[in-house]
Amino acid sequence: MEGKELRDHRYIKALKCRECGREFPPIRIYACEDCFGPLEVVYNLDSIELDKNSFERRPNTLWRYRELLPIEDKAKVVDLGAGFTGLRECKKLSKELGLKKLYIKDDTVNPTGSFKDRPATVAVTKALEFGFKAVGCASTGNLAAATAAHAAKAGIPCYVFIPADTEVSKILQAATYGAKVIAVNGTYDDANRLAAQASDEYDWGLVNINIRPYYVEGSKTLVFEICEQLGWKAPDNIIIPVGSGALLCAAWRGLKQFRDLDLIADLETHVIAAQPQGCAPIVDAFRSGSDDIVPVENPRTTAKSLAIGDPGDGIYALKVVRESGGVAQSATDSEIMDGIRLLAKTEGIFAEPAGGVTVAVLKKLVESGDISRDEEVVCCVTGSGFKSSDTILKSIPRPARIEPSIEDLRRVIE
Repeated sequence: MEGKELRDHRYIKALKCRECGREFPPIRIYACEDCFGPLEVVYNLDSIELDKNSFERRPNTLWRYRELLPIEDKAKVVDLGAGFTGLRECKKLSKELGLKKLYIKDDTVNPTGSFKDRPATVAVTKALEFGFKAVGCASTGNLAAATAAHAAKAGIPCYVFIPADTEVSKILQAATYGAKVIAVNGTYDDANRLAAQASDEYDWGLVNINIRPYYVEGSKTLVFEICEQLGWKAPDNIIIPVGSGALLCAAWRGLKQFRDLDLIADLETHVIAAQPQGCAPIVDAFRSGSDDIVPVENPRTTAKSLAIGDPGDGIYALKVVRESGGVAQSATDSEIMDGIRLLAKTEGIFAEPAGGVTVAVLKKLVESGDISRDEEVVCCVTGSGFKSSDTILKSIPRPARIEPSIEDLRRVIE
């Protein structure tokens, strides 16, 4: 009986086009047949009976929110333990920035070191439900590692398409998990286009392409956890690093779902988009008051994981920022590296450049008054610094080299 209930769409209502509103059954489809708009999962919220006590004995992973994830067959779940990462109160950093209350949502401790384990665990599971014999993705590095790891756990082949200039540490991780890594000369957008062609040619389940409506649902669990960890309430502000815009959109969708289920009382959260200055099309549109996203043809930034010049969810992310009363802000490469070092020195959290972007943007918004010093802020750090060790190493001073004598030691420390 349990297996039947898990496979009869009890919680999943439909896939709905974001553009024209047409609904489709939750099948193997990723774009609207009428207008080719993107699809998103709609849930039967009236059939979901959850309260704050529902989670007491559930596993400390993102699968604790299973009713709000688009999986029907529990037996197919590919679980490496992603999710329920720490929400760290940062007293030293908040004092440094002049804030009353600051938290870091620390997704550096996920199984492969980034938040991408969240969508990957859902997408690879969905690929098994759909009967795909191989999975893959287009990636700037983090998703490649996450998809490869979950594919290894599932025992199916994995193909990842990355820009050729992706950090070696990220390529190494995906390859070690057994993925076939294809380095494409060009930008992420070039890699993404080739991956889309490959998904049609070989019938692969590419998680952020032809499984995308289901894949993005894993990301929203980040805000489910934040609300639960804050004592079942939404924060005043949440700062999210933005590449494609999918995480930011998923976070807003998740907050609304928790509100509609009465798991949080109010939703007055300002959603803030943080981008690197060398690839900030959403920030540019926000500042100019435009509703259109002008692609960045040649992204130039140390934050490689955010170097997506033509963000697939860009216009929707822009709408979320405006709807929530948030802002969009960028940071230079220098500010990004300062943000990485500041977070590490004050709180002992080693972030990749995307995390440096969020810290740098937070600092700028506090100084400009866009974030009140009395407001609560959650800053999302979505990947480990070890993911970008080659990049970060360039900004770190070389160690002092001395002879094994106290005199030489005294010379370098006094």
